[in-house]
Amino acid sequence: FFEYWFFMNSNQPRLSIGLPVYNGEKFIKEAIDSLLAQTFEDFEIIISDNASTDKTEEICRAYAEQDKRISYYRNEKNIGCARNFNRVFELSSGEYFKWAAHDDLHAPDFIKKCIEVLDQDPTIILCHSQVYFIDEQGDFLQNYDIKLKADALKPHERFHELLTKHLCYQCYGVIRASALRMIPPMGGYGNADGIFLLRLGIIGRFYEIPEYLFFARSHPQQSMSMFFPNYLLFADKNQKSSLSMLPDFYAYTVWFDSAKKGQVLLPHWRILWEYILSIWRSPLSLNDRLCCHRSLHQQLKGTEYLLLKDFLKALQRLWKSWQPVSIQEQQITF
Repeated sequence: FFEYWFFMNSNQPRLSIGLPVYNGEKFIKEAIDSLLAQTFEDFEIIISDNASTDKTEEICRAYAEQDKRISYYRNEKNIGCARNFNRVFELSSGEYFKWAAHDDLHAPDFIKKCIEVLDQDPTIILCHSQVYFIDEQGDFLQNYDIKLKADALKPHERFHELLTKHLCYQCYGVIRASALRMIPPMGGYGNADGIFLLRLGIIGRFYEIPEYLFFARSHPQQSMSMFFPNYLLFADKNQKSSLSMLPDFYAYTVWFDSAKKGQVLLPHWRILWEYILSIWRSPLSLNDRLCCHRSLHQQLKGTEYLLLKDFLKALQRLWKSWQPVSIQEQQITF
């Protein structure tokens, strides 16, 4: 029995890398090569193809044949970003987990340095590095200058920090799988990745390696370029941000969950509700909960009009859906 147990555990990778992808033929070779070039090698790569219509399947199957650490799965239909994001974690087996995008790149020692931090400090549940942006050719564009103190000792302080407007690149750090199992999976609504990180931050500390080891690619085909066209300005510490720079959470909701296309949506109300749920469903003291509610009020103050905007958009959609019926009734009447 001991020999069998040892054999099974010795074949379990320390790290699982989940790579959800849809139509990623242009950049996925570079992304996979960047992972295979890591100095830390005890990992598996789990690719979940969200019913791509380009050459993604052909490329990924070729890599899976060449390296036994790579597993390729294909969804029969597009299940939306959030479900595909969650699926790669469900298929994982490692002590640590990391999401990887099909278009981003990593320095060769990114994983090694993240795992060293996690191995040394059990209070850290997520380790990532500083980030800079690259263009379609892989050339430097600018640094990502949003810094969060998510390593604070008190959970309500981490909650406050993670409420700050940021681009959620911590999602691509190395995370303890045990911590991921303590929170709900990624939701199918706007800012789901931000709320996902917020819930992680409540249960444990993040650590940012003070080196640029992660390279986020900026290109026209990515979701942020489509729904958040000013995000590079937003990421510049010298640029004053405004509410007009916020992403289109209506479009993001459908991107996260394609089943919601055409539905009447209240995305900003949903985000507020998920923030509140995050506070009350987490293992916090009463004092921490009150502090979190105070932070919520402070950070969201001035955005109340977005809740009104939700109602106006919902009424507009309902009016449009009712109007053709009304016209038909008039034609029948006359």
